[in-house]
Amino acid sequence: MPPRLLSHAEVDTVIRLAPLIAIDLIIRNPRDEVLLGLRKNEPAKGCYFVPGGMILKNERLAEAFARLAKTETDHAASFDDARLIGVFEHFYDNNRSGNGGYGTHYVVLGYEFQWPSAAAPKPDDQHSELRWWPVAELLTSDRVHENAKAYFRPHARRSATGNDDAMSR
Repeated sequence: MPPRLLSHAEVDTVIRLAPLIAIDLIIRNPRDEVLLGLRKNEPAKGCYFVPGGMILKNERLAEAFARLAKTETDHAASFDDARLIGVFEHFYDNNRSGNGGYGTHYVVLGYEFQWPSAAAPKPDDQHSELRWWPVAELLTSDRVHENAKAYFRPHARRSATGNDDAMSR
């Protein structure tokens, strides 16, 4: 079966009843800076965050990775060039629709890859801008969401085998 986009109402139902499965892209340039986008929508509206998003129904991980990289940065990227850095959990008190009474819970696969130096990333409609950040700067900035910072805190990582200390919360 081909991947299927859920309707807005269906996604809201899933958000209310279950965790979302997502991929986040930890993209590094040759200067070892990380690409972050300023979010225009909830959750994490008004904060810088790594590119990423939900995996669609019937979508394979490699397909989701390629779709998200292209959609969120206007750059093609290969899943084979990425490295899984861990599984993370993100909890938000709100949701993308602004409906009261429930938040959003993501189970996120964090994948890291190197950005080609000649390409310029372009933001999608969910981000007002994309910007390269030195890791030390993003970790101390109040404009970067805590869930994005978790990817750069070694104690918050969990390996793909699940043998490290704890997942991000």
